[in-house]
Amino acid sequence: MSRWLITGAAGMLGRDLVAVLGAAPGISVTGLTREELDITDAAAVDAAVAGHDIVVNAAAWTDVDGAERDEAAATRINGEGVHQVARACARHGAALLQISTDYVFAGDADRPYREDFPTGPLGAYGRGKLAGELAVRQLLPERGFVVRTAWLYGEHGRNFVATMLELAARRDTLDVVDDQLGQPTWSRSLAVRLAALGEAALAGRAPAGTYHGTASGQVTWFGLARAVFELSGLDPERIRPTTSDRFPRPARRPAYSVLGHDGWASAGLPPMAPWSADLATALPSLRAALQIRDS
Repeated sequence: MSRWLITGAAGMLGRDLVAVLGAAPGISVTGLTREELDITDAAAVDAAVAGHDIVVNAAAWTDVDGAERDEAAATRINGEGVHQVARACARHGAALLQISTDYVFAGDADRPYREDFPTGPLGAYGRGKLAGELAVRQLLPERGFVVRTAWLYGEHGRNFVATMLELAARRDTLDVVDDQLGQPTWSRSLAVRLAALGEAALAGRAPAGTYHGTASGQVTWFGLARAVFELSGLDPERIRPTTSDRFPRPARRPAYSVLGHDGWASAGLPPMAPWSADLATALPSLRAALQIRDS
């Protein structure tokens, strides 16, 4: 029986992780929400990690624009908080799967970012998440796993796909940026992959290091919005392309967020499914969660 601890268990990914692991045989899972565990509290983190074989740290400051306004607060969670989790894992002999982000890269590449490509975050959010990555590598060189994801959507919490479904009922047309390229990733698929990686890590089959937990393929936000409409039986021509400069935000968004997936082979795992296939599978549950009925 492997004993798992999930931090940030009330978030979009955290809830899927608890559900996926809870249904798996031979796994005991403890899920702690932000209210139940402050990952910046060293004593509380140490007590929570004790007795577990593996931790998935899904607790994070996820407000990208808010990080620009208060970088110290964001980094306290995404950097210093991760340091506390990694230190507790080192003390108790637990493995750690740390969720990170494409924002650690500059977003100016023209081919998928390899796991070992030099980082260069554009803003406060990426800098804080990179600090967390460095803490894992420093404190857990043999049992630390950094899993970068991007463009995450799911049944629980705010995300782009849910927003498109909600706006479809209120607006005749939607202007969506067509100059940012990435990999829409279903949170449940990522949860399934994290479970597989964790079990491989505990069995000694997966080397510590960095993995890219994103769907295969690539698309712009405009293309994703059209796919959401098409798969929902809506007219995709209602989606109109525009550029990022029409929607100025406090934090710069990477123009290119496509990640390479070579690392999975070292753990004996294939790349994740294509984004389009996962979106088709995920949409019924997302529509049900939003209580959207097909016309």
